[in-house]
Amino acid sequence: MNPSGEGTSHTGSLQIRVVLPYHLRTLARVDDAVEVSVVPPGTLAGVLDAVEGRFPVLRGTFRDHTTKSRRPFVRYFVCQNDWSHEPPETPLPRAVADGEEPFVILGAIAGG
Repeated sequence: MNPSGEGTSHTGSLQIRVVLPYHLRTLARVDDAVEVSVVPPGTLAGVLDAVEGRFPVLRGTFRDHTTKSRRPFVRYFVCQNDWSHEPPETPLPRAVADGEEPFVILGAIAGG
């Protein structure tokens, strides 16, 4: 635990709950939200790195292999706000770091 006792496991890392879209859950072979360990203070890039590290089959599905840029038609939501255009080094809000709110990766819907 960190000194405040919030949002960390016994190893000192943040445990972030990540909600994946159905097709990525199927690819990763999980039925529900996943939990990943992120080094404090926890950033947007840290969460995405942790998801790809825990589920290598997801590499390249929500961001480009080389540039790490978000793929078109994929959105990231944090505390019900669209974080898709936030810089990778943006720290996560306390509610996500403390496990109260999930980090959501969402496949955007387009049509006409």
